[in-house]
Amino acid sequence: MEAAIAAGRVMIGGKPATLGQRVAASERISLDGRPIRTETARDREPRVLLYYKPAGEIVSRDDPKGRPSVFDHLPPLRGAQWIAIGRLDFNTSGLLVFTTSGDLANHLMHPRNEFEREYAVRVAGQLSEDQIRRLKTGIKLRDGPARFELIEPRGGEGLNRWYQVVLREGRNREVRRMFEALGLKVSRLIRVRFGPFTLSPSLHRGKWEEVPGRAVRGLVANLGLGSRSA
Repeated sequence: MEAAIAAGRVMIGGKPATLGQRVAASERISLDGRPIRTETARDREPRVLLYYKPAGEIVSRDDPKGRPSVFDHLPPLRGAQWIAIGRLDFNTSGLLVFTTSGDLANHLMHPRNEFEREYAVRVAGQLSEDQIRRLKTGIKLRDGPARFELIEPRGGEGLNRWYQVVLREGRNREVRRMFEALGLKVSRLIRVRFGPFTLSPSLHRGKWEEVPGRAVRGLVANLGLGSRSA
């Protein structure tokens, strides 16, 4: 590049560049008449996508069984990759959050930060008051006790009943296993919220929407994180 500058091949703002010259982010730079896009601090800011995962997709880039992946539907990136914040199992649908920031992903997923996960759950049968109490005080699972911060009935028809549940961790199949411990089978499970992110009614299955940059910058600032990307 220094040789190209010395040869007069680099132009800044329509004038020949000089070695050591400082350049503002707004100035136009060209090499041999072709514009060069420079990376600014804004380009390096974290990006966040919200994706409505349908049942029947895996949250992995590689699958020996060749099943559809959520990553197949995300927009391509240059010089970065989408990181899934948490997972949903193959048969669970709902909100998945992706980011380009490893710091942001780690902060939102770390157990000590206890970001809430909210689900809509459909089960065959109606919970008794005692079952609701047990789900709120704690169910013993093979990998330790688990409890819902909130569980409320949301109606239903016939044998099917819907419940809204909130918990502060994301162990494998945790919601399903809690209901199974009471002898109830979950027939449908939809995540509707992860921490500060909510599944929008306008977001359709298999589609994504990007969180506005201003909202992402506000979140990063509130969490005390930098703007580094992974």
